[in-house]
Amino acid sequence: MFTQKPGYLVKCDFHVGKINRETGYLLQVHVTEQGLMESVQQLVEHDVETQYGKLHCTMKGVPKRNRPVILTLHDIGLNHKSCFNPLFNHEDMQEIMRHFAVCHVDAPGQQEGAASLSTGYNYPSMDQLSESLVSVLKHFGLSSIIGVAVGAGAYMLAKFALHHPDLVEGLVLININACAEGWMDWAAYKITGWAQALPEMVITHLFGKEEIHNNHEVIQTFRHHITNNMNQTNLQHFVRSYNSRRDLEIVRPAQGGNVNVKSLQCPALLVVGDSSPAVDAVVDCNSKLNPTKTTLLKMADCGGLPQVDQPGKLTEAFKYFIQGLGYMAAVSMTRLVRSRTASDSSMASTGSRGRYEGGRGQGQRGRSHTDVSMESASNLALEQTLRPSEVSC
Repeated sequence: MFTQKPGYLVKCDFHVGKINRETGYLLQVHVTEQGLMESVQQLVEHDVETQYGKLHCTMKGVPKRNRPVILTLHDIGLNHKSCFNPLFNHEDMQEIMRHFAVCHVDAPGQQEGAASLSTGYNYPSMDQLSESLVSVLKHFGLSSIIGVAVGAGAYMLAKFALHHPDLVEGLVLININACAEGWMDWAAYKITGWAQALPEMVITHLFGKEEIHNNHEVIQTFRHHITNNMNQTNLQHFVRSYNSRRDLEIVRPAQGGNVNVKSLQCPALLVVGDSSPAVDAVVDCNSKLNPTKTTLLKMADCGGLPQVDQPGKLTEAFKYFIQGLGYMAAVSMTRLVRSRTASDSSMASTGSRGRYEGGRGQGQRGRSHTDVSMESASNLALEQTLRPSEVSC
Protein backbone atom coordinates (compact mmCIF):
# COMPACT_ATOMS: atom_id res chain seq x y z
CA MET A 1 0.00 0.00 0.00
CA PHE A 2 2.86 2.37 0.81
CA THR A 3 5.88 3.09 -1.34
CA GLN A 4 9.09 4.29 0.27
CA LYS A 5 10.83 6.83 -1.93
CA PRO A 6 14.61 6.72 -2.17
CA GLY A 7 16.20 8.78 0.58
CA TYR A 8 12.97 9.06 2.56
CA LEU A 9 12.31 7.48 5.90
CA VAL A 10 8.63 6.68 6.23
CA LYS A 11 7.39 6.51 9.81
CA CYS A 12 3.88 5.52 10.76
CA ASP A 13 1.95 4.18 13.73
CA PHE A 14 -1.44 2.53 13.46
CA HIS A 15 -2.53 2.31 17.12
CA VAL A 16 -5.72 4.02 16.00
CA GLY A 17 -7.30 6.53 18.35
CA LYS A 18 -4.62 6.38 21.05
CA ILE A 19 -1.64 8.42 22.13
CA ASN A 20 1.71 6.72 21.84
CA ARG A 21 3.33 7.68 25.14
CA GLU A 22 6.83 6.93 23.94
CA THR A 23 6.76 9.21 20.88
CA GLY A 24 4.01 11.66 21.78
CA TYR A 25 2.22 11.01 18.46
CA LEU A 26 -1.45 11.82 18.32
CA LEU A 27 -2.80 8.95 16.27
CA GLN A 28 -5.85 9.42 14.09
CA VAL A 29 -8.54 7.19 12.64
CA HIS A 30 -8.45 6.76 8.85
CA VAL A 31 -10.19 3.91 7.08
CA THR A 32 -9.47 4.62 3.43
CA GLU A 33 -6.18 4.17 1.64
CA GLN A 34 -6.20 7.85 0.69
CA GLY A 35 -6.82 8.84 4.30
CA LEU A 36 -4.02 6.62 5.50
CA MET A 37 -1.64 8.09 2.95
CA GLU A 38 -2.51 11.58 4.15
CA SER A 39 -1.96 10.65 7.80
CA VAL A 40 1.52 9.25 7.24
CA GLN A 41 4.19 11.95 7.05
CA GLN A 42 7.29 11.22 5.02
CA LEU A 43 10.29 12.29 7.04
CA VAL A 44 13.69 13.22 5.70
CA GLU A 45 16.28 13.23 8.48
CA HIS A 46 19.58 15.09 8.12
CA ASP A 47 22.56 15.78 10.34
CA VAL A 48 23.43 19.28 9.19
CA GLU A 49 27.04 20.38 9.60
CA THR A 50 27.42 23.85 11.11
CA GLN A 51 30.42 25.76 12.42
CA TYR A 52 29.32 24.79 15.92
CA GLY A 53 28.71 21.09 15.31
CA LYS A 54 25.91 19.00 13.84
CA LEU A 55 22.23 19.79 14.12
CA HIS A 56 19.75 16.96 13.68
CA CYS A 57 16.97 18.17 11.37
CA THR A 58 13.77 16.45 10.25
CA MET A 59 11.98 17.76 7.16
CA LYS A 60 8.30 16.91 6.71
CA GLY A 61 7.03 17.55 3.22
CA VAL A 62 8.71 19.26 0.30
CA PRO A 63 9.52 22.99 0.51
CA LYS A 64 7.37 24.96 -1.91
CA ARG A 65 8.71 27.60 -4.22
CA ASN A 66 8.11 31.19 -3.10
CA ARG A 67 6.75 30.01 0.23
CA PRO A 68 8.48 29.87 3.64
CA VAL A 69 9.07 26.68 5.56
CA ILE A 70 7.80 26.32 9.11
CA LEU A 71 10.87 25.80 11.30
CA THR A 72 10.57 24.59 14.89
CA LEU A 73 12.89 24.65 17.89
CA HIS A 74 12.16 22.89 21.19
CA ASP A 75 12.71 23.75 24.83
CA ILE A 76 15.16 22.19 27.31
CA GLY A 77 14.27 18.65 28.37
CA LEU A 78 12.45 18.06 25.08
CA ASN A 79 13.19 17.23 21.47
CA HIS A 80 11.15 17.95 18.38
CA LYS A 81 8.97 14.87 18.93
CA SER A 82 8.04 15.35 22.56
CA CYS A 83 7.67 19.11 22.08
CA PHE A 84 5.76 19.34 18.80
CA ASN A 85 4.17 16.01 17.82
CA PRO A 86 0.89 16.73 19.66
CA LEU A 87 0.60 19.99 17.71
CA PHE A 88 1.75 18.93 14.24
CA ASN A 89 -0.08 15.60 14.36
CA HIS A 90 -3.33 17.25 15.38
CA GLU A 91 -6.00 16.80 12.73
CA ASP A 92 -6.54 20.55 12.32
CA MET A 93 -2.84 21.09 11.61
CA GLN A 94 -2.92 18.85 8.55
CA GLU A 95 -4.51 21.62 6.49
CA ILE A 96 -1.58 23.89 7.26
CA MET A 97 0.91 21.15 6.46
CA ARG A 98 -0.62 20.73 3.01
CA HIS A 99 0.52 24.29 2.32
CA PHE A 100 3.89 24.32 4.10
CA ALA A 101 6.80 21.98 4.64
CA VAL A 102 8.01 21.73 8.24
CA CYS A 103 11.62 21.56 9.38
CA HIS A 104 12.12 20.37 12.96
CA VAL A 105 15.52 21.23 14.43
CA ASP A 106 16.93 19.42 17.46
CA ALA A 107 19.61 21.14 19.53
CA PRO A 108 22.94 19.23 19.60
CA GLY A 109 22.61 15.91 21.40
CA GLN A 110 18.89 16.36 22.20
CA GLN A 111 17.39 14.21 19.44
CA GLU A 112 15.87 10.83 20.16
CA GLY A 113 18.55 8.15 20.67
CA ALA A 114 21.41 10.67 20.72
CA ALA A 115 24.81 9.37 21.78
CA SER A 116 26.80 11.29 24.38
CA LEU A 117 28.67 14.22 22.92
CA SER A 118 32.42 13.80 22.77
CA THR A 119 34.45 14.87 25.81
CA GLY A 120 36.22 17.67 23.94
CA TYR A 121 33.04 19.12 22.43
CA ASN A 122 32.32 22.69 23.50
CA TYR A 123 28.56 23.01 23.65
CA PRO A 124 27.39 26.08 21.71
CA SER A 125 26.03 29.15 23.46
CA MET A 126 22.51 30.35 22.71
CA ASP A 127 23.99 32.96 20.37
CA GLN A 128 25.99 30.32 18.52
CA LEU A 129 23.02 27.95 18.27
CA SER A 130 20.86 30.69 16.77
CA GLU A 131 23.56 31.56 14.26
CA SER A 132 23.91 27.91 13.25
CA LEU A 133 20.39 28.08 11.80
CA VAL A 134 21.89 29.91 8.82
CA SER A 135 23.60 26.64 7.89
CA VAL A 136 20.29 24.79 8.19
CA LEU A 137 18.57 27.15 5.76
CA LYS A 138 21.49 26.88 3.33
CA HIS A 139 21.51 23.07 3.59
CA PHE A 140 17.85 22.81 2.58
CA GLY A 141 17.95 25.74 0.16
CA LEU A 142 15.39 27.76 2.11
CA SER A 143 14.92 31.46 1.46
CA SER A 144 12.73 32.22 4.49
CA ILE A 145 10.96 30.65 7.46
CA ILE A 146 8.00 30.99 9.78
CA GLY A 147 9.40 30.09 13.19
CA VAL A 148 7.51 28.13 15.86
CA ALA A 149 9.47 27.61 19.07
CA VAL A 150 9.17 27.01 22.80
CA GLY A 151 11.27 28.29 25.72
CA ALA A 152 14.96 27.98 24.88
CA GLY A 153 14.02 27.46 21.22
CA ALA A 154 11.93 30.65 21.27
CA TYR A 155 14.92 32.58 22.57
CA MET A 156 17.14 31.17 19.80
CA LEU A 157 14.66 31.96 17.03
CA ALA A 158 14.13 35.49 18.34
CA LYS A 159 17.90 36.00 18.36
CA PHE A 160 18.08 34.60 14.81
CA ALA A 161 15.34 36.98 13.64
CA LEU A 162 17.14 39.95 15.18
CA HIS A 163 20.33 39.13 13.28
CA HIS A 164 18.69 37.92 10.03
CA PRO A 165 15.37 39.76 9.63
CA ASP A 166 15.31 39.08 5.89
CA LEU A 167 15.10 35.32 6.54
CA VAL A 168 12.13 35.36 8.95
CA GLU A 169 8.58 36.14 7.85
CA GLY A 170 6.91 35.54 11.20
CA LEU A 171 7.45 34.03 14.65
CA VAL A 172 5.23 32.07 17.03
CA LEU A 173 7.10 32.20 20.34
CA ILE A 174 5.78 30.06 23.19
CA ASN A 175 7.04 30.71 26.74
CA ILE A 176 9.79 33.08 25.58
CA ASN A 177 12.07 34.70 28.14
CA ALA A 178 14.00 37.53 26.52
CA CYS A 179 16.03 38.28 29.64
CA ALA A 180 19.27 36.84 30.88
CA GLU A 181 19.04 34.67 33.95
CA GLY A 182 19.18 36.88 37.03
CA TRP A 183 21.61 36.26 39.86
CA MET A 184 18.79 34.99 42.09
CA ASP A 185 17.79 32.49 39.40
CA TRP A 186 21.42 31.50 39.06
CA ALA A 187 21.72 30.96 42.80
CA ALA A 188 18.50 28.93 42.87
CA TYR A 189 19.80 26.82 39.97
CA LYS A 190 23.03 26.10 41.85
CA ILE A 191 21.25 25.27 45.09
CA THR A 192 18.60 23.06 43.52
CA GLY A 193 21.34 21.42 41.49
CA TRP A 194 22.77 20.11 44.73
CA ALA A 195 19.43 19.03 46.13
CA GLN A 196 17.51 17.51 43.22
CA ALA A 197 18.04 15.61 40.01
CA LEU A 198 18.22 17.31 36.62
CA PRO A 199 14.81 15.97 35.48
CA GLU A 200 13.06 17.66 38.41
CA MET A 201 14.76 20.96 37.60
CA VAL A 202 13.52 20.70 34.01
CA ILE A 203 10.00 19.80 35.16
CA THR A 204 9.79 22.99 37.25
CA HIS A 205 10.96 24.96 34.20
CA LEU A 206 8.29 23.46 31.94
CA PHE A 207 5.33 23.36 34.34
CA GLY A 208 3.92 25.57 37.09
CA LYS A 209 3.37 24.46 40.67
CA GLU A 210 -0.38 24.07 40.21
CA GLU A 211 0.03 21.81 37.19
CA ILE A 212 2.71 19.73 38.89
CA HIS A 213 0.42 19.26 41.88
CA ASN A 214 -2.79 18.49 39.98
CA ASN A 215 -1.90 16.96 36.63
CA HIS A 216 -0.03 13.87 37.76
CA GLU A 217 -0.42 11.87 34.54
CA VAL A 218 1.07 14.55 32.29
CA ILE A 219 3.89 15.31 34.70
CA GLN A 220 4.74 11.64 35.07
CA THR A 221 4.76 11.21 31.27
CA PHE A 222 7.23 14.06 30.79
CA ARG A 223 9.31 13.08 33.81
CA HIS A 224 9.65 9.59 32.30
CA HIS A 225 10.58 11.09 28.93
CA ILE A 226 13.21 13.42 30.41
CA THR A 227 14.70 10.67 32.55
CA ASN A 228 14.65 7.77 30.10
CA ASN A 229 14.58 9.21 26.58
CA MET A 230 16.95 12.17 26.92
CA ASN A 231 20.72 11.75 27.16
CA GLN A 232 21.35 13.22 30.61
CA THR A 233 24.88 14.44 29.90
CA ASN A 234 23.80 16.16 26.69
CA LEU A 235 20.76 17.64 28.41
CA GLN A 236 22.93 19.11 31.14
CA HIS A 237 25.01 20.87 28.47
CA PHE A 238 21.87 22.33 26.86
CA VAL A 239 20.45 23.48 30.20
CA ARG A 240 23.75 25.14 31.11
CA SER A 241 23.84 26.90 27.75
CA TYR A 242 20.30 28.23 28.19
CA ASN A 243 20.94 29.36 31.74
CA SER A 244 23.97 31.29 30.47
CA ARG A 245 21.98 33.21 27.86
CA ARG A 246 22.36 36.96 27.46
CA ASP A 247 19.58 39.52 27.46
CA LEU A 248 18.09 39.98 23.98
CA GLU A 249 18.23 43.74 24.62
CA ILE A 250 15.13 44.40 22.56
CA VAL A 251 13.48 47.81 22.80
CA ARG A 252 9.92 48.81 21.98
CA PRO A 253 10.07 51.46 19.24
CA ALA A 254 8.57 54.77 20.33
CA GLN A 255 6.07 56.38 17.99
CA GLY A 256 7.96 58.93 15.98
CA GLY A 257 11.19 57.91 17.68
CA ASN A 258 14.32 56.14 16.51
CA VAL A 259 13.32 53.57 13.89
CA ASN A 260 16.66 51.79 14.21
CA VAL A 261 16.15 50.47 17.75
CA LYS A 262 16.78 46.77 18.29
CA SER A 263 13.47 44.97 17.86
CA LEU A 264 11.87 42.19 15.87
CA GLN A 265 11.03 43.34 12.35
CA CYS A 266 8.60 40.50 11.60
CA PRO A 267 5.09 39.86 12.98
CA ALA A 268 5.21 37.86 16.20
CA LEU A 269 2.62 35.85 18.12
CA LEU A 270 3.63 35.34 21.76
CA VAL A 271 1.84 32.42 23.44
CA VAL A 272 1.64 31.36 27.07
CA GLY A 273 -0.72 29.25 29.19
CA ASP A 274 -2.32 31.05 32.12
CA SER A 275 -0.78 28.64 34.65
CA SER A 276 2.64 28.55 33.00
CA PRO A 277 5.73 29.52 35.02
CA ALA A 278 6.68 31.69 32.01
CA VAL A 279 3.72 34.09 32.20
CA ASP A 280 5.64 37.03 33.67
CA ALA A 281 8.55 36.57 31.26
CA VAL A 282 6.26 36.46 28.21
CA VAL A 283 4.31 39.54 29.32
CA ASP A 284 7.60 41.36 29.89
CA CYS A 285 8.83 40.38 26.43
CA ASN A 286 5.59 41.61 24.89
CA SER A 287 6.10 45.00 26.56
CA LYS A 288 9.44 45.34 24.76
CA LEU A 289 8.24 44.51 21.24
CA ASN A 290 6.66 46.67 18.57
CA PRO A 291 2.92 46.76 19.40
CA THR A 292 2.01 47.14 15.72
CA LYS A 293 3.57 43.76 14.94
CA THR A 294 3.04 41.73 18.10
CA THR A 295 0.11 39.80 19.54
CA LEU A 296 0.13 38.25 23.02
CA LEU A 297 -2.06 35.15 23.28
CA LYS A 298 -2.89 34.00 26.82
CA MET A 299 -4.54 30.60 26.81
CA ALA A 300 -7.03 30.03 29.63
CA ASP A 301 -7.09 26.75 31.55
CA CYS A 302 -3.79 25.90 29.96
CA GLY A 303 -0.57 24.64 31.48
CA GLY A 304 3.08 25.11 30.73
CA LEU A 305 3.01 23.58 27.24
CA PRO A 306 0.08 25.02 25.21
CA GLN A 307 1.07 23.03 22.11
CA VAL A 308 0.62 19.83 24.13
CA ASP A 309 -2.26 20.90 26.37
CA GLN A 310 -4.47 22.60 23.77
CA PRO A 311 -3.09 21.88 20.27
CA GLY A 312 -6.44 22.49 18.56
CA LYS A 313 -6.80 25.99 19.93
CA LEU A 314 -3.21 26.86 19.16
CA THR A 315 -3.58 25.53 15.62
CA GLU A 316 -6.56 27.81 15.02
CA ALA A 317 -4.59 30.82 16.23
CA PHE A 318 -1.69 29.74 14.04
CA LYS A 319 -3.99 29.67 11.00
CA TYR A 320 -5.02 33.24 11.70
CA PHE A 321 -1.41 34.26 12.09
CA ILE A 322 -0.46 32.64 8.77
CA GLN A 323 -3.35 34.40 7.05
CA GLY A 324 -2.08 37.68 8.41
CA LEU A 325 1.22 36.94 6.67
CA GLY A 326 -0.64 36.63 3.35
CA TYR A 327 -0.99 32.84 3.02
CA MET A 328 -3.89 30.38 3.10
CA ALA A 329 -6.43 33.13 2.37
CA ALA A 330 -9.23 30.70 1.51
CA VAL A 331 -9.00 28.66 4.71
CA SER A 332 -12.12 28.92 6.86
CA MET A 333 -12.01 29.66 10.59
CA THR A 334 -14.47 28.23 13.09
CA ARG A 335 -13.15 28.58 16.63
CA LEU A 336 -11.91 32.12 17.14
CA VAL A 337 -14.60 34.57 18.17
CA ARG A 338 -14.43 38.13 19.38
CA SER A 339 -14.85 38.41 23.13
CA ARG A 340 -16.23 41.45 24.89
CA THR A 341 -14.85 40.38 28.24
CA ALA A 342 -11.66 42.46 28.04
CA SER A 343 -11.35 45.15 30.67
CA ASP A 344 -11.09 48.81 29.71
CA SER A 345 -7.59 48.92 31.14
CA SER A 346 -6.50 45.98 29.04
CA MET A 347 -7.93 47.61 25.94
CA ALA A 348 -6.21 50.88 26.72
CA SER A 349 -2.85 49.27 27.38
CA THR A 350 -2.82 47.01 24.34
CA GLY A 351 -4.86 48.77 21.67
CA SER A 352 -2.75 49.73 18.69
CA ARG A 353 -2.58 49.77 14.94
CA GLY A 354 -3.25 46.25 13.69
CA ARG A 355 -1.05 44.62 11.10
CA TYR A 356 -3.20 41.56 10.59
CA GLU A 357 -6.57 43.12 9.81
CA GLY A 358 -7.72 41.77 6.50
CA GLY A 359 -7.08 38.07 6.95
CA ARG A 360 -7.34 37.47 3.24
CA GLY A 361 -3.62 38.06 3.01
CA GLN A 362 -3.80 41.75 2.06
CA GLY A 363 -1.80 42.92 5.07
CA GLN A 364 -4.23 45.83 5.64
CA ARG A 365 -3.93 47.89 8.78
CA GLY A 366 -6.58 48.69 11.33
CA ARG A 367 -6.73 50.58 14.61
CA SER A 368 -9.04 48.58 16.85
CA HIS A 369 -8.03 46.30 19.71
CA THR A 370 -9.27 42.73 19.60
CA ASP A 371 -9.54 40.26 22.44
CA VAL A 372 -10.08 36.73 21.17
CA SER A 373 -11.50 33.69 22.90
CA MET A 374 -11.24 30.19 21.52
CA GLU A 375 -14.89 29.20 21.27
CA SER A 376 -16.92 27.64 18.51
CA ALA A 377 -18.52 30.38 16.44
CA SER A 378 -19.14 31.11 12.81
CA ASN A 379 -19.79 34.84 12.95
CA LEU A 380 -16.16 35.92 12.88
CA ALA A 381 -15.28 37.18 9.40
CA LEU A 382 -11.80 36.79 8.02
CA GLU A 383 -11.44 40.56 8.25
CA GLN A 384 -11.31 40.11 12.03
CA THR A 385 -8.18 37.99 12.00
CA LEU A 386 -5.53 38.27 14.74
CA ARG A 387 -4.46 41.86 15.24
CA PRO A 388 -1.59 43.11 17.38
CA SER A 389 -3.05 43.14 20.88
CA GLU A 390 -3.36 41.15 24.04
CA VAL A 391 -5.49 38.13 23.32
CA SER A 392 -7.11 35.63 25.65
CA CYS A 393 -8.61 32.27 24.88
